[in-house]
Amino acid sequence: MASRMLTTALRARPAAAFRAAAPGTSIFTRYSSSAHGQETFESFTERYVEFFKSAQDLFEVQRGLNNCFAHDLVPAPSVVEAALRAARRVNDYATAVRIFEGIKEKVENKQQYQAYLDELKPVREELGIETKEELYSSS
Repeated sequence: MASRMLTTALRARPAAAFRAAAPGTSIFTRYSSSAHGQETFESFTERYVEFFKSAQDLFEVQRGLNNCFAHDLVPAPSVVEAALRAARRVNDYATAVRIFEGIKEKVENKQQYQAYLDELKPVREELGIETKEELYSSS
């Protein structure tokens, strides 16, 4: 019976393999790729700038934003600019405004958020994008 349970466990977890185990440790180990964890910030930035430049519809833009913001970092201003341009290219103003909401949630404090707003001010003016706070204050 124990042999059948072990066979079933190995079949259920094909990535599991035996290893010499120290007393009190698990006899199974799971192998995984760590290549994704080694991406530099510069290559991350370049990858997403290129992604947003080539995004052709709203689904792609929103998928890219979800993936980009899922990482434990704040995207570089160049990524945000490319995302803003992509949102306006697919004619979705609401997504462009929400990009700034995402930045506001990702940064550590108001000064960092303001630094993003200041750096992206020319792009915001060119594309006619206001933040949620600006939209509420003008009404």
